Amino acid sequence: MADPGFDYNEHPHRRYNPLTQRWLLCSPHRTKRPWQGGKETVNEDRPYDPRNNLLPGAVRTSGEVNLEYESTFAFTNDFSALLPDTPHGQVGSVENNNLFIAEAVRGECRVLCFHPRHDLTIAEMTQEEIQAIVTLWTIHYEDLGSKPSINYVQIFENKGAAMGCSNPHPHGQIWSGSFIPENSRVSLESQANYKKAKGILLLQDYVEQEVEKKIRVIAQNEYFVAVIPFWAAWPYEVMIMPAPGRHYKSLSDLDDAAKSGLADAMGRVTRRYDNLFECSFPYSMGIHQAPTDGKDYSFAQMHLLYYPCLLRSATVKKFMVGFEMLGEPQRDLTAEQAADKLNVVSDTEHYRKRLSKEEYEKKYLSNK
Repeated sequence: MADPGFDYNEHPHRRYNPLTQRWLLCSPHRTKRPWQGGKETVNEDRPYDPRNNLLPGAVRTSGEVNLEYESTFAFTNDFSALLPDTPHGQVGSVENNNLFIAEAVRGECRVLCFHPRHDLTIAEMTQEEIQAIVTLWTIHYEDLGSKPSINYVQIFENKGAAMGCSNPHPHGQIWSGSFIPENSRVSLESQANYKKAKGILLLQDYVEQEVEKKIRVIAQNEYFVAVIPFWAAWPYEVMIMPAPGRHYKSLSDLDDAAKSGLADAMGRVTRRYDNLFECSFPYSMGIHQAPTDGKDYSFAQMHLLYYPCLLRSATVKKFMVGFEMLGEPQRDLTAEQAADKLNVVSDTEHYRKRLSKEEYEKKYLSNK
């Protein structure tokens, strides 16, 4: 029982993440301190660069030529982190308590171009354009997952130079491998244990309570709900998960209406992000969903996780340092405060007017 005077929007406390099975420290009183740390520079200009190797018809470093695509486009990563023909091998084992353990892994990596225009982000796309991205994800999740050597398909997007993105053209990646990545493995284990203990899905139980409380919800439709998770570690971390009564283990479970619902939620979240500090909000986003190893994952709920780095403005970035690297994650802004800030700004109108096709061609392509 908490003391009558305890307020988790004011007092230091810890919160537990049931998916990662980890705690994090919250210190909301620290938001009152003046910021004297580093600041990022903000450049909203997005000039056309004919050397951009993600453009339709561009020649990539490998010598391959992109299709003259008009919607989405995917290709095998020219610098893949995983390779399909790695020799099998293992050194040591966990069972034998060895200290030097390694195992060979195989996989495939692909790049997914979201749009032919270089100057757009998901926040500025139409719902139909975002739905085309969801459809592209589904196609490649199923294609890669059908391969006997692929047991997990990790879809993600790094947006913005602050998140290590080397090309501003709207795109994401898929890394698929013969193993289940550690964060996904722990999340699946947590969901399995919850279903075994309580007889219900962890994220179904959670989303029902979030929708009832309405404190941390920032977007909602018939198919998906977006919240600042109670246990969020990043300042404006967001989770998009199936709405109450919906059960989607993976993208393969989505019909066209559900894909449209996911596109709507993604658009609303990313527009709120951009409108908060009036900048192209950087983040890393990824999808947790059922592995493709043929086992039963009826206990799992697919969900999207957004990890954005901005803290107080477009120029102040959050780093994981010190206590957070050595002890456990820590945040000053509570999930409730972050949700309040995001809910103030529009999730429909983008602060930056999107150029029409004619305006885009006149501004960027007239001298091509």
